[in-house]
Amino acid sequence: MTELLTANEGGIARAADLLRRGGTVAFPTETVYGLGADATNARAVAGIYAAKERPSFNPLISHLPDLAAAQAHGRFDADATALAEAFWPGPLTLVVPKAAGSAICDLVSAGLDTVALRVPAHPLAHDLLRRVGRPVAAPSANRSGRISPTQADHVLADLIGRIDALIDGGSTQVGLESTIVACIDGHVRLLRPGGVPREAIEGVLGRRLAAPPAAASETEASVLAPGMLASHYAPRAKVRLDARTIEAGEAVLLFGPGRPRGLDAAAAVLNLSRHGDPVEAAAHLFAHLHALDASGAATIAVVPIPDKGLGEAINDRLRRAAAPR
Repeated sequence: MTELLTANEGGIARAADLLRRGGTVAFPTETVYGLGADATNARAVAGIYAAKERPSFNPLISHLPDLAAAQAHGRFDADATALAEAFWPGPLTLVVPKAAGSAICDLVSAGLDTVALRVPAHPLAHDLLRRVGRPVAAPSANRSGRISPTQADHVLADLIGRIDALIDGGSTQVGLESTIVACIDGHVRLLRPGGVPREAIEGVLGRRLAAPPAAASETEASVLAPGMLASHYAPRAKVRLDARTIEAGEAVLLFGPGRPRGLDAAAAVLNLSRHGDPVEAAAHLFAHLHALDASGAATIAVVPIPDKGLGEAINDRLRRAAAPR
């Protein structure tokens, strides 16, 4: 049975107690809802993999209340420190070498010698992490490979009865997972575009980021960070990208004021941003995919979206949603 908690003093205290006892708790961050467990407790972390039906080679992000807490678990070079100071708390995850004294269990890092760390900006998440007093591993609170949740109802639809508790904190603000950047051996590389645009990170570093690696297969044994599988964030419906003409019966995801040919014959239509605002589009992406998938249409047609700023992250998620499964 999944305990439903309110976003108040009592609910957060109860969630923290469950996490310290080895339970699994879904909670909101500014990006999406995360499914948390004590990152120092391998049995608790195994509960995340079981609930999500997630491949055990896919590492998890550990969430912490501040930079000082993160530095107890990862080795931050000058680049990692500069990025943390610029964007934390916020939607940036840093993959750094694991610190010698870190208690984060090997299951969280999928056996790698690196850890993925983030300090979330959501006040509820910050309060919860401070109360737990340990790093909390928290991938998105959904079945592995499915659309990430931006509302409590999305979590319940996928995980009710499979996790110990859920804190309902309303809709998330960013609506797109964190950007993941690796800072290892003096090299900085973008692993996953997300809530912090590439251009902002490059502005802090004073140089260009190395390109993201190729998408990993479902059997890849050395995935460096979450969200790198070729098929990910997928609805049940097939996703058709760069749609300029709509087929009868398709659900349609629009961006901007344009109307593609055949739109009147669509089964359902939602617009990420009528004004073409990528920030608004990112906030709506997963909720709109959930809603269009619920329409029952066999295909979701997505119009072209510019690949600039947050558009890079939006298109990354859509490509993975459309990938063969």
